[in-house]
Amino acid sequence: MQRKFQRGHRRMHFSSLVDTDTHELIFACKVAKRLAAQKGEKTIAACFQLPILDSLPTCGVHSSVFRRLPDLALLLVVALTVAFFFLAHEGLYDLDDYLYAGYAHQLASGTFHVRSDPLGLLHDPLKERPLIFAPVALLYQLFGTDIITTTLWPLACTLGCAVVIWALYRRREPVVAAGAMLLLNLHYFTLDLTRYLYPDNILMFWCLCSAAALLTGRRPTQAPRLWGVGFALLNFAAFLSKETIVYYLPFYLGLLVFDLWKRQHRQFWVAALGTGILLITLYLSYYQIFTNDAFYRVHLIEHTNAYLKEGNFLQGHQDKLLARVTYLPVLFFVGIGLGAALVLAVSVVFNREPVPDSDASFWMALGFSTLAFFWLGSTSLSQYNPITLLPRMTTPVLPPLCLAAGFGLRNFVRTGRGGWLLGASLLACAAWLHNSVSVVYAGLGFYFVATALGNQLSSVPRRLRPGTTAFATLTLLALAGCLAIRPLYFMGKPSISSHFDQNQIFRKHLQAPAQGVVFVDDYLISNYDFYYGFQVPQGLSFRRYWARDSVRLAPGQRAWLLLNRSTLTNDELTRKLIRYSADSVLRWFPQRRPVAETGKVTLYEVFINK
Repeated sequence: MQRKFQRGHRRMHFSSLVDTDTHELIFACKVAKRLAAQKGEKTIAACFQLPILDSLPTCGVHSSVFRRLPDLALLLVVALTVAFFFLAHEGLYDLDDYLYAGYAHQLASGTFHVRSDPLGLLHDPLKERPLIFAPVALLYQLFGTDIITTTLWPLACTLGCAVVIWALYRRREPVVAAGAMLLLNLHYFTLDLTRYLYPDNILMFWCLCSAAALLTGRRPTQAPRLWGVGFALLNFAAFLSKETIVYYLPFYLGLLVFDLWKRQHRQFWVAALGTGILLITLYLSYYQIFTNDAFYRVHLIEHTNAYLKEGNFLQGHQDKLLARVTYLPVLFFVGIGLGAALVLAVSVVFNREPVPDSDASFWMALGFSTLAFFWLGSTSLSQYNPITLLPRMTTPVLPPLCLAAGFGLRNFVRTGRGGWLLGASLLACAAWLHNSVSVVYAGLGFYFVATALGNQLSSVPRRLRPGTTAFATLTLLALAGCLAIRPLYFMGKPSISSHFDQNQIFRKHLQAPAQGVVFVDDYLISNYDFYYGFQVPQGLSFRRYWARDSVRLAPGQRAWLLLNRSTLTNDELTRKLIRYSADSVLRWFPQRRPVAETGKVTLYEVFINK
């Protein structure tokens, strides 16, 4: 009986255990421990010679803790993301989120119009991304217009990414699920983009969902056609959010050719291609009707590239093109804190024990093909123009990269191999950067080196060695602790915009029936109507500081000076937009009296025309 049990279950996957009845699970544990005792081994993983860690190190409480690792990781990710959203929120960031919010308000109020473009003027490209602002319009109708409702949609998509990973692998690959959630959702720039209405985290959600639909639809399933339709719809939703879903196109085409060669998954691909062709036809027809140009959006992208040529590789940075397509992306990814994900993902390639029926190869292929497109691809069809190296541009790369890294983490937790190399690589990143991100790399690097050293010491208890629940838990805690350093630091920093203080001034002192002129800085002049829900009270007008000498007040009108010291000391604004200090502004308005002060925002009544 023992021989039969050992032959039949030598390669048993952990999911087959966790899905069985409790009595069967206990019986399996007892038989496995008996076999392990005969062989002088103390873990079920060793007894069954399981190729992955997703096994029960011991029975009882340890197996329960192991299965709950993804749940605990999800709770941590949700809690930290929501805390960061509220504690580190900075209001509007730039022109893009203001325009998206404006389109959402127009849609909610019924003033949004689709206009033809007979002269080929190629208007604002942001208007062609309806899945960025349409959900926000619904939130405006339900909860009103403010900065929180404006950014709930990117927050929901960011949390949605964690939920998708949790749903995919919480049973099949607990360590992969927990590790990928931590790497993706505790990455600083993932958290940073939750608080702004930008398309990038929204796109990331659709990218992950479409990849998950592709993965699931190609598994043995009862509804391949349904998954194929869903795959096409999710990619279309991604395209309506941002065009960089095309990063995934090389992988899609490669997988399609592979399946055609193998003559497999026909129902899935027929449904996906049929739905996709229908959606594309309707989409092109829409633009043909309203703009007389079926490829209007393509031409709009080309027009935008030409308009921004001074700041991209078409003209302004041609001298840096060779560096951009060779070594700069490496320095860029390390510099923004993705070195750990890259190192762990690469480690999967060198795994000595490839796992049959594992999804690691899927996410590795998608991750590295997307990375190659980001590295070498072009934003223009007519000229070669690599995408700008900005953190928010990497969001399509993040889900497959972090999932591939999750498999690398699983391999390390199972065997403990590669600790020296992982630690040395991360310590090298820390030494090269020599900045605040170095703290994250150094912490992880020292942990991997310490575990590699501990594996060679007989004094380390067996329950803390690779292949145990304790070791898996300790590794995930180290990963979470190091990744959380930067978010926690920024949550405790003073605001660089004082948005909420400024909003309080607007609500208390600059409302009807007040009439007159409010002098504001060069940043606020472009978005002050957002503070009124895009409906500025009649009788109030806003002017730049430097327009003070050209303003003439009518009888009964007053003048105010709104001074936001956070804005005037914001490094991102003072480099290009704002060229004056708070003291300079006050000297321009010598006759003034303070009306209200909240934090670093002060409202003065000023006396002009005298």
